[in-house]
Amino acid sequence: MSVFSLRSYDAARDEDAAMALWLHTWQKTYPDIDFARRLNWWRGQWREDLVPNAKIVVAETRKEMIGQKEMIGFVTVDPRTLYLDQLVVAPEYWGIGVSRALVAEAKRLSPQGLNLDVNTDNARALAFYAKEGFVITGDGFNAFSGRPVHHMSWRP
Repeated sequence: MSVFSLRSYDAARDEDAAMALWLHTWQKTYPDIDFARRLNWWRGQWREDLVPNAKIVVAETRKEMIGQKEMIGFVTVDPRTLYLDQLVVAPEYWGIGVSRALVAEAKRLSPQGLNLDVNTDNARALAFYAKEGFVITGDGFNAFSGRPVHHMSWRP
C-alpha cells in the first residue's frame, strides 16, 4: 500500500496548502534565499498563470492521528506548451517515490513530451530528471531570479 495518493488540484481548498508547501520546500532547497518575501508574488503567479493554464496534480498522505489528508507534493504541467513549471515535494517525503509518481502523471497528461528549466546548481534535481529520461537541451537564465538554468526535455 502506498503512503500517498494523487488527485487533481482543487483551487477552492488547496491554494493555501500549495503556497505553504512551495515556501517550505524552496526554503529548504535554497536556504540563502528569502522565499517568504516572495510569497505574495508567487501567489499572484500561481493564480494568474498556473491555475488557469496548467493541469495540477497533488500528492497527499493521510494524517492517521486526526484522519485528515496532508498535501505533500504537486506538479504543474501545461500540455499545450509541454511546460512543467513546478515539481514540489515536501523534503520530509523525498526519496519515497512521490516525485517519480508526479512526473509519471505529468508525462501521462502531456504525452507529446515535457520541457522544464532546472537551476544549474540544483544537482539533486538534475540527477532526478536525468533518471526520469530528461536530457539537457540548452542553457539560459531564470526570468524571475536571474539564476542560470539548464533547459531539459523529455520525449516519449
